[in-house]
Amino acid sequence: MRQSLPRVPQGRIAVLIGVKGATARSLHKASGCKEFKIDSETGDVEVLWGEPGSYDPVKAMKLPDVIKAIGRGMAPMAAIRLLQDDHFFELVELRGFVGKRANQQRRIRARIIGSEGKIRKLIEGLTNTEITIYKSTVVLVGHEEGLAAARVAIEMIAGGAEHGTVLNFLEKDRRRSKLASRSLDSIEIKDEISSGTVFENLVPGLADLSNKRNRRMRASQVDPEDLEAVDLMMELDDDESITYSEEE
Repeated sequence: MRQSLPRVPQGRIAVLIGVKGATARSLHKASGCKEFKIDSETGDVEVLWGEPGSYDPVKAMKLPDVIKAIGRGMAPMAAIRLLQDDHFFELVELRGFVGKRANQQRRIRARIIGSEGKIRKLIEGLTNTEITIYKSTVVLVGHEEGLAAARVAIEMIAGGAEHGTVLNFLEKDRRRSKLASRSLDSIEIKDEISSGTVFENLVPGLADLSNKRNRRMRASQVDPEDLEAVDLMMELDDDESITYSEEE
């Protein structure tokens, strides 16, 4: 199956190919496709996939996002992480907020980056994402939950929100995520304690008592005609004994 991928801008073709074709080879290997072709003049990209079952269909679905991310300014090695199951891609178009006015786009880019890149680094750190700003677009790569928060933060800044307001939102979102994670951990621990094996380990001697109880229950159901079963029922554990005494 042949698949056409997003066309790469002229200024990013060399990056997609890499030194002596190194990036193209890495993409070819990481995606598992049969052929990976880049037109060095037009920026068109095409891949050939093998027979069904010979490649990962999820990677085939995500590869267009990888090419799009590289074309929009992201470093190839960062974009390749998109092929992992738990990494996703978001693209924010700044023209949707300020139109085609180049000076306004520059202003928004500067606000997202912040002094010495501080705001972008804070957003990346609070959401565990990687952010690339290229011309009129912002590309985000990361885990699903953090990615959603990062996109909201970028859109808030592009819409005119103050940096402090945006960072407060991200801090609250991170605390909420931590509380949700703790709740899930608590549920998992309770489920483990509910299981017989773990609970018996917490209460010394409970396993032995449970075994004796089960043995008595089985004994009450023994067929008296089954001599072998009767003999098995009469066997004592190491810690059991019978004391005989005569009646007076």
